[in-house]
Amino acid sequence: MFIVTTCARPLLASMFLAGGADAIRNPERLAPAARPVVEKVAGLPGVPQNVSNAVRLNGSVQVAAGTLLALGRLPRLSAAVLAGTLLPVTWAGHRFWEIEDDQERAQQRVHFLKNLSMLGGLLTAAADRHPARH
Repeated sequence: MFIVTTCARPLLASMFLAGGADAIRNPERLAPAARPVVEKVAGLPGVPQNVSNAVRLNGSVQVAAGTLLALGRLPRLSAAVLAGTLLPVTWAGHRFWEIEDDQERAQQRVHFLKNLSMLGGLLTAAADRHPARH
């Protein structure tokens, strides 16, 4: 099992490392989709009211937790944190049910389901009571 988890964790973390880094560097690209979610949670402690800053914060958390998961450090906690960052991203960015164009709707449905699949992997990793030892 050690070899499987040693290989699987960096694979699972890879999307969060790449996507989080992109969110830090280019928050304005993601801000329009993030705006409705950020506006709903802006009053919560620690949530920036500025949409670009909220996108950067989410990206920073993804990079930090993704790095920990990839390295096998605090794997259950880092997987749970990544799952928490994935929920608002999925809700904000892949609202396929609102899209009129059939091709765009199908593409966003694929992204939505991909995120649900990653969420399942993260929840499995977060629940793993026998993490690999180094």
